[in-house]
Amino acid sequence: MKISFHGADREVTGSCHLLEAQGKRLLIDCGMYQGGRDLDDENAEAFGFDPKSIDVLLLTHAHLDHCGRIPLLVKRGFTGEIITTAATRELARLVMLDAARLHEEDAERHARHAARRGEAQHRPLYDTLDALNALDRFGRTATYGEAVALTPHLSATFYDAGHILGSASIRIEQTQAPRGSIIFSGDLGYSGRAILRNPQIPPPADTVVMETTYGDRLHKALAPSIEELYTAITDTFARGGNVVIPTFAMERAQEILYYLREGIEKGRLQRSLPVFLDSPMAISATEIFRRHAECYAPKDYAMFEGGKDPFKLPALRFTRQTDESMALNRLVGGAVIMAGSGMCTGGRVRHHLRHNLWREDSSIIFVGYAARGTLARLLIDGAKQVTLFGDNVPVRAKLYTINGFSAHADRDELLAWHRALRPRRTVLVHGDEQVMQSFAAQLKDTEVHVPAKGDVIPL
Repeated sequence: MKISFHGADREVTGSCHLLEAQGKRLLIDCGMYQGGRDLDDENAEAFGFDPKSIDVLLLTHAHLDHCGRIPLLVKRGFTGEIITTAATRELARLVMLDAARLHEEDAERHARHAARRGEAQHRPLYDTLDALNALDRFGRTATYGEAVALTPHLSATFYDAGHILGSASIRIEQTQAPRGSIIFSGDLGYSGRAILRNPQIPPPADTVVMETTYGDRLHKALAPSIEELYTAITDTFARGGNVVIPTFAMERAQEILYYLREGIEKGRLQRSLPVFLDSPMAISATEIFRRHAECYAPKDYAMFEGGKDPFKLPALRFTRQTDESMALNRLVGGAVIMAGSGMCTGGRVRHHLRHNLWREDSSIIFVGYAARGTLARLLIDGAKQVTLFGDNVPVRAKLYTINGFSAHADRDELLAWHRALRPRRTVLVHGDEQVMQSFAAQLKDTEVHVPAKGDVIPL
């Protein structure tokens, strides 16, 4: 066995790892680099391996930074099998088709500017046809806890990672000498959250490749975070403004809907609270959540089976059409507008920010991770003015950053997960380098690696 690293190495996004075992080349995830325009070239670079040589791709979950370059992999020659859970298959379809549309729109925009300047046209990283071709590569469906045979002596078993719907940690075992086992954590969830189960602990393994996104900090407790959300909404309405929540389409949107419903049922929020989910992708993801209640925590599964929709609010409106979204910008106050993208790098939320950031009576509530270089991070870090659609927009709205809704395990949860596995070797990925070094200092009785892109580790 040996493993090489081709993304999310000493950085947070672009997860992509290549395991060679039993004569097979297994790719674990193939994600997009996210954070800013400067990463466009990095996404278009060669993978560092021949896509035609990959036999199987094991997909941990459907976030863009784990599945976003799969269509490019197929475009460049991958003809192997993609194996993942049923929920991840559906969500990945949604994510890849949406990403293809955005690449096409971006290329069209560049083409218009290039034509005026007499420059060469920009081609999309991949298009809708590439995404559809990638969907044809999805083969067997993984069930949590059941081994999937890759060769007679090599298997992969998926365990619930509790991060988003269908997310998994993957344990790969070689049963022929030299025997060995390795676990890829994927992204690990945070215990005690709504909807999803807590992360499962796989059986111990020789080597663990694990994420460290929040490996240097503890999350704020969930209950105060929910209370802060309710208070931010009621205070904003008292001032006469709107609440804009930049929202990740998968998991975060559904989680916020879940807590808004609870707030209404407990009397913390008015029953007539106008909530607009202004994201076609988040709307579709919510429908997929409803189809996969088998992934829910027991309490929420029982609620759903009892006929109660955990995401239904009395005054919730889904706004799929562009004209419906534009109409929201005429709302003077008293509305909660949830729109993508969560990092404000694109999507409809940028329009809502342009119409609300300059208003002292409005609020912007950040409930998710913001990578360096994104508009969300600029605002969180205290920017007094930002540029949106060519306009300089002053930042006068009240900004809230509520960290307790994180879908990632924090330092203590990561350490507890790691201790249960007792690995001889630990490889840290998917985090800022300084965070990895801080987390590495906490590990005991294990050989620690912090690989750079292109590094190879024999197992």
